[in-house]
Amino acid sequence: MAKINKRNVDAAVLREKDYFLWDDELPGFGLRVFASGKRSYLVQYRALGRTRRFTIGLHGIWTPEMARKEAKVLLGRIAQGDNPAEEKHLDNKAITVKELCDLYLKDLEDGLILGKGGRPKRPGTIVSDTGRIHRHIVPLIGTRRVKDLTKADVNKVLKDVMAGKTRQNVKTKKLRGRSIVKGGAGTANRTVGLLGGILTYAKDQGIIDINPAAGVKKPKDQVRTRRLTEEEYRRFGEILDKAGRNPNYAMTVEIARLIALTGARRSEIIGLEWSEFDADSSCLRLHDSKEGSSVRPIGLRVVERLENLCPEEERTYLFPGMRKSDQAFGGFPRQWKAIFKGTELEWMTAHVLRHSFASIGNDLGFTEATISAIIGHSRSSVTSKYIHTLDTALIMAADTISGYIHGLLNGMAFKHTAYALDRQSRQAALTRFLGLGDVEGSDEANDAQPIPMAA
Repeated sequence: MAKINKRNVDAAVLREKDYFLWDDELPGFGLRVFASGKRSYLVQYRALGRTRRFTIGLHGIWTPEMARKEAKVLLGRIAQGDNPAEEKHLDNKAITVKELCDLYLKDLEDGLILGKGGRPKRPGTIVSDTGRIHRHIVPLIGTRRVKDLTKADVNKVLKDVMAGKTRQNVKTKKLRGRSIVKGGAGTANRTVGLLGGILTYAKDQGIIDINPAAGVKKPKDQVRTRRLTEEEYRRFGEILDKAGRNPNYAMTVEIARLIALTGARRSEIIGLEWSEFDADSSCLRLHDSKEGSSVRPIGLRVVERLENLCPEEERTYLFPGMRKSDQAFGGFPRQWKAIFKGTELEWMTAHVLRHSFASIGNDLGFTEATISAIIGHSRSSVTSKYIHTLDTALIMAADTISGYIHGLLNGMAFKHTAYALDRQSRQAALTRFLGLGDVEGSDEANDAQPIPMAA
């Protein structure tokens, strides 16, 4: 065949099997005549030692002249090393966002996805990530191909979640279990943050070259600034005392007190194991916190409470489950809500106790570094990773803050709010520590007014 043109294409006869006609003027440009009568234009070339064919399009949609121009472009690309047939094959096999999420979740369960501090993500984080994937990411863009995602698509996910487009109330596998999926800025922020992590994972796996979530502006999480006043601490103590008279609430009341006296995270106290309590060193040696393994100083009042809780028989958890003693207590959120419902502290969350503990520590004159060490904020220094014991200053700080809060919970009213800077009290404590005799005999002691610490 001399040249592929309309007359020659229309004149091509049908055969029992498909066959090809090749253009003499443009080597590699051809026409495929199907047994069904259809005709399509293509280019044929060799790449990586194999003969490859790339279909341009059907005759009728494409004219011979249009197909010839496209063939010249394709053959020019091929001459420069491109492989359009392979690119089309890979494009057709491009995975969707849902398929990418499935790969991500599998590696997540296998501990191959690293989180904060280069550690595998914690079980609670895995549950949260799985929920965000199934409740928000997959419903919104699950059918989209990963390679086609743009920054605009990620921004749309952010706006849709903020607007509550994925809001729903669904039944879970648990008995009478419900999952109430909400929208809002906070949910959108964390969902898009997770999506960015998944797309980074896709980039690392060679699925995409650029992360379209990079540079997407997310709304800031609402900064929690609410803290308990001293009067609210006293009211908090009264509410706990009243609730504690009900044996059903005893465990939640004790958990709430310990959160207030330690500034620990709710999950850290609920999941606290007896093996993590070191009374002699006045600390908690947490095996797995948000920051990994962590050593937390605790005040004397906390040590005494934990010693009073110590069971006669061996148990794993301080607060075991009601039905399964080998699991941690799971009724805290529900009981907390019931205890404070209808009170002036109904707004309060367990995290407010953590924030308030830090604020009391600041009121008493302790530095941010001291407070951070007590409540277990992230420490980035290399030296901190090798510290397994606590200095006396941290123990004294924990004693002071927890003692102060303990007194507030018991209804005490303090006149001093800067214990660390009270010279008379420092002198009295130093005299006792050095064993210099009767404190009352010194001039400083005669003028000193003792600080009423919690009993």
